[in-house]
Amino acid sequence: MSARIAPADSALAPEIAAQLKRDDDGLVAAVIQQYDTKEVLMVGWMDDEALHRTLTSGRATYWSRSRGEYWVKGETSGNVQDVKAVSIDCDGDALLVQVDQHGPACHTGAATCFIAGGPLPVTA
Repeated sequence: MSARIAPADSALAPEIAAQLKRDDDGLVAAVIQQYDTKEVLMVGWMDDEALHRTLTSGRATYWSRSRGEYWVKGETSGNVQDVKAVSIDCDGDALLVQVDQHGPACHTGAATCFIAGGPLPVTA
């Protein structure tokens, strides 16, 4: 298990780190989108170090809240995400990570996590 790296110890550029508004656990939501079709694939969580690794490696890297470790998408499954672009929203509390997804994005084997989860009824 890889230990969490504190924001002060991360190599994330200070001007980028200053823009982030993290939750109480030091995380920012990352919406993952297929770069060419704009399909939303999944949502992950990044801290400063995961974002730094994503920006410098070109491979989507997340902090796993359930496992308590960093993970690179596709490291074990082979369903990698090659990063094409990363944007921060106007409030600094969410990231949009545009990727070229190879294979299914969801751990269930579905193309996206939102297919696997399924629709909810809208009654308004």
